[in-house]
Amino acid sequence: MTIQVAGVLLEGCVLSLLSHADGYGYSLTQRVKNELGVSESTLYPVMRRLQTDQCLTAYDVPYNGRNRRYYRITERGREKHRECERDWELFKARIDEIIKARLEGEGQ
Repeated sequence: MTIQVAGVLLEGCVLSLLSHADGYGYSLTQRVKNELGVSESTLYPVMRRLQTDQCLTAYDVPYNGRNRRYYRITERGREKHRECERDWELFKARIDEIIKARLEGEGQ
């Protein structure tokens, strides 16, 4: 089954990954891509939007003659991450209620 992942959920995923440690763009996109099947071209705009919203900062680090763009979560990003976690738990609980109610109804 394939489920479309909304931008706000992708923001939450990126913020969650960065809440543990800074990460560079390619590594972040690969992690989310491998877990959710989302294309890289979908994730870079999410990271730019988070940067514009002052939830992330970016800095470059030289690596093998090239620069890697690293992202760091800001305090504003941590607040948004906590908000995303609360919203996700509420959303997940509502979906579980619908699915479980349907399954319980089928058993009758």
